[in-house]
Amino acid sequence: MASAETAAEHERILREIESTDTNCIGPTLRSVYDGQEHGLFMDKLEGRIRNHDREIEKMCNHHFQGFVDSITELLKVRGEAQKLKCQVTETNQKLQNDGKELLTSMDELRQCRLQQRNIATTIDKLTHCLPVLEMYSKLQEQMRAKRYYPALRTLEQLEESCLPQAGSYRFCGIMSENIPRLRTHIRDVSMSDLKDFLESIRKHSDKIGETAMKQAQVQIARDNAVTSQQRSMSGRRIRKEVERTGSNPFSEKDSGILDVEDEEKDEIPGAQDLVDFSPVYRCLHIYTVLGARDTFENYYRKQRRKQARLVLQPHSNMHETLEGYRRYFNQIVGFFVVEDHILHTTQGLVNRAYVEELWELALSKTIAALRTHSSYCTDPDLILDLKNLIVLFADTLQGYGFPVNQLFDMLLEMRDQYGEVLLKKWNQSFRQILDQDNYSPIPVASPEEYQRIAGQFPFQDPELDKMPFPKKLPFSEFVPKVYSQLKEFIYACLKYSEDLHLSSTEIDDMIRKSTNLLLTRTLSHCLQYAIKKKNVGLAELVQIIINTTHLEQSCHYLEEFISNITNVPPDTINATKLYGTSTFKDARHAAEEEIYINLNQKIDQFLQLADYDWTAAQGGGQASDYLSDLIAFLCSTFTVFTHLPGKVAQTACMSACKHLSTSLLQLLLEADVRQVSMGALQQFNVDVKECERFARAGPVPGFQGDTLLLAFIDLRQLLDLFTQWDWSTYLADYGRPTCKYLRVNPHTALALLEKISRSMKDTSRKNNMFAQFRKNERDKQKLIDTVVKQLRNLIATNQA
Repeated sequence: MASAETAAEHERILREIESTDTNCIGPTLRSVYDGQEHGLFMDKLEGRIRNHDREIEKMCNHHFQGFVDSITELLKVRGEAQKLKCQVTETNQKLQNDGKELLTSMDELRQCRLQQRNIATTIDKLTHCLPVLEMYSKLQEQMRAKRYYPALRTLEQLEESCLPQAGSYRFCGIMSENIPRLRTHIRDVSMSDLKDFLESIRKHSDKIGETAMKQAQVQIARDNAVTSQQRSMSGRRIRKEVERTGSNPFSEKDSGILDVEDEEKDEIPGAQDLVDFSPVYRCLHIYTVLGARDTFENYYRKQRRKQARLVLQPHSNMHETLEGYRRYFNQIVGFFVVEDHILHTTQGLVNRAYVEELWELALSKTIAALRTHSSYCTDPDLILDLKNLIVLFADTLQGYGFPVNQLFDMLLEMRDQYGEVLLKKWNQSFRQILDQDNYSPIPVASPEEYQRIAGQFPFQDPELDKMPFPKKLPFSEFVPKVYSQLKEFIYACLKYSEDLHLSSTEIDDMIRKSTNLLLTRTLSHCLQYAIKKKNVGLAELVQIIINTTHLEQSCHYLEEFISNITNVPPDTINATKLYGTSTFKDARHAAEEEIYINLNQKIDQFLQLADYDWTAAQGGGQASDYLSDLIAFLCSTFTVFTHLPGKVAQTACMSACKHLSTSLLQLLLEADVRQVSMGALQQFNVDVKECERFARAGPVPGFQGDTLLLAFIDLRQLLDLFTQWDWSTYLADYGRPTCKYLRVNPHTALALLEKISRSMKDTSRKNNMFAQFRKNERDKQKLIDTVVKQLRNLIATNQA
């Protein structure tokens, strides 16, 4: 049973060996060697090999005869092939020998035809290249001759016509490479010429402007002269001629810079005579050909804008002299004269909008510069000359068609600056007049001297005229001097208004407003300065009041004077009125107030000498020395016041008495005075009675009854209340209109009562050893305490 299985296994292994790739036979052989029947397997393997060998031998014997026959036939073919090879070799050799001559002839023919084709091509190319070379030679000659515009045309023809026909040769490439460089060179050279031109016109702008302004000035003078002559000879004919032509010779515009009358033969050069404009024309044409006209226009306008900004930048010291302003205006005029020439001689390089834009810029910059620099001017003559120069500047540019209304508006603004400078100058004049015045009536020794003063100041006094010489005018020297200065100021204002194209009404209004400023501000401040300066005496203040009164009365003469020089009636509708009357009234009132203040200061100086003994047991029988001196001073002072107009003396007297009353009350109630004895109060009462005697005596006439005594009514009622010790009446009637002590304030009464109470308490302490003998004083002290309490309750009730 085991041998059968083994034989079957060996058979399987052999089939596997026969059918399996030799690379995978390893595992199969390993299974044989792993078994125990190795020898038996080897025997079966040998048997299988012998069987395969027998099968191979049978197959070879079956096909051998066919193989032998094929070899025999192949040997026969080899011989025939050898013969064929020899024949082919011989034939090839014969063919090579026969074609060698033919190939030589064909090669010579090909070479000949190639040369012919090259010659024809060369002739054709040279035909196209010669014009290029000739054109390039012409270009070089034009470049050497600096004929850049024709050279640019030649360059354009060379690039567009000749070079494309010539072909792509090396020299053509070199030429093509040189064309942009040549264009750039031409453009750079023309731009250099343009820069030189711009530098030239920048240098000549001053001269061009000066020439243009001179020509305009001459033209204006001629027009004025002709106008004056024609008005007297043939005004109607001139008007018809103007209507027929419909133009103004001065406003005509042409390609030139300045117009000169043919019959005068004046050789006044224009811009084209001072500056060579050919570079800008040439550069414009070149850039137009290059297709960069916009670039050129932008560059030209940009550079001119830069030059405009430089021209419009004034020198820092321009305001110092008129020549600085003149140079500034000359440069601006020269700049715009050149632009006007360029505008009319080129097509589109600059246009009207560009020029107007530059003019607007120049106008704003010029006006700003003039406003700034004119503000530094402190000389009215320089401002007046500057005004005339600005008028000439405006008229010159207006002749070239530039609008100049803003310049005249600025001149009207400068009129205010001119007025301010005039006010400053006249302020110094007024100050000098007031400082040098002696504040005394003017002595007049002869009729001639009287007429001289009357010629300076319109003064009329029939009573004074009747008086014999020598005599005195009521006012001092500063009245005619101030009046003369007012007239000079009006003349100065009139000078500025000339040539500003203003109507007579506008001139009249301007002069009146400026004069009002002089009166209400300058002269008023000077008078205030004279009134309020230190060490001014009462006599000077009295004279100032008299002077301002006469100046006030002369104001209507100033009105007539202005109307005469402006030819405008004073009663014109909306005519400005002079404020001289109010100015001099205000000055007079200020002087009166200063009199009141000085009197009060004098009173305060006397009161500072007061030396009351507030603890005195008894008062004196006569007034204090300081008060007697004060009364004497007031009496002498009020004697001088009789010359004052109106109720100035009465007001001053009432003001002095009120101030004296108030100061005495403050002296009595001041905080440093802690105690007041009844004796001191009696002395104080004596002084107040002296004041009342002075008031009752009437130091100044004009008071009705005891009106002046009312200034001391508060003191009188207060002192009567304490000296009469009438507290029951005061407390019972307080608040009633019929109260005897209506003017006594409870606060004042309480303060004084407390001071008296302190004095009595202090006296009681000093005399304490005799207290048993002073029952009356203790009772009075109790009464004082009761009154104090009642006063405090009264004050509290009123406050509630």
